[in-house]
Amino acid sequence: MVIGTQSILLIVAIVAAVILLFVFFTFVPVMLWISALAAGVRVSILTLIGMRLRRVIPSRVINPLIKAHKAGLPVTTNQLESHYLAGGNVDRVVNALIAAQRANIELTFERAAAIDLAGRDVLEAVQMSVNPKVIETPFISGVAMDGIEVKAKARITVRANIERLVGGAGEETIVARVGEGIVSTIGSSVDHKKVLENPDLISRTVLAKGLDSGTAFEILSIDIADVDIGKNIGAMLQTDQAEADKNIAQAKAEERRAMAVAQEQEMRAKVEEMRAKVVEAEATVPLAMAEALKNGNIGVMDYMNIQNITADTEMRDSISKGSAGDNPKK
Repeated sequence: MVIGTQSILLIVAIVAAVILLFVFFTFVPVMLWISALAAGVRVSILTLIGMRLRRVIPSRVINPLIKAHKAGLPVTTNQLESHYLAGGNVDRVVNALIAAQRANIELTFERAAAIDLAGRDVLEAVQMSVNPKVIETPFISGVAMDGIEVKAKARITVRANIERLVGGAGEETIVARVGEGIVSTIGSSVDHKKVLENPDLISRTVLAKGLDSGTAFEILSIDIADVDIGKNIGAMLQTDQAEADKNIAQAKAEERRAMAVAQEQEMRAKVEEMRAKVVEAEATVPLAMAEALKNGNIGVMDYMNIQNITADTEMRDSISKGSAGDNPKK
């Protein structure tokens, strides 16, 4: 019975020891510590335990430290750990420092960390300083003084400026400034043929303006890749202006015609009104004659003479109208 109890206790002790060893090797990166010692980087176990307590993954700091030590970079554990705690990419910063050292580019750890924390790829920036990047613009349209549209596409060769990476403008600003320079250069040309004959005139003019000021890049060259002819903007504007003038003239003519028609209708209405007044006046004549006969102002013979005169007048009018129809004037 005693033997059985001792066996159980031994098994429990062995299991507890295994669990403790597993927890120890999990919490304390012994293999990482051994790798650091083998690489000549002196890091204490307490430092690694402190990283665990500060919620820092030791491999994210120690492996870049080993890489930097092998490259001969004077960086410390505290520098790498503080950059990791700030949210930076420690491995990318160390790679950038190694690349800058190999390329004889002066780059300190503080500046590299600042570039990385600013959201820029510091390794790509160092690589761009060694191997310049070509940015191709879309077709940019400008109108020369003779009214012809000219389209130009440019290739901009830029190199990263390490000193201006923090706070400097990006590629979009470079493209916008070059586009503005192309438009102004084409617009200041008297003849579009000069632009086609000498496309390097655009690149020289734009490059002389110092467009890389305040940006994170240094413009090495601006080359015009393609030049094309667009529309005749001047002729189109003249055509549109002529069409607008025609429409204005037509509107004014229509206004005058409408006023003439309204005036004609008004005169017709006045004529009809006068005719109505004449008819109204003529209608009072028989009444006046009847009143005169009734009052004895005129006699029956006078009335008959008036009728005869009226009939004779109508006959003469009809004869004169017939004679005029038989002998028309030439």
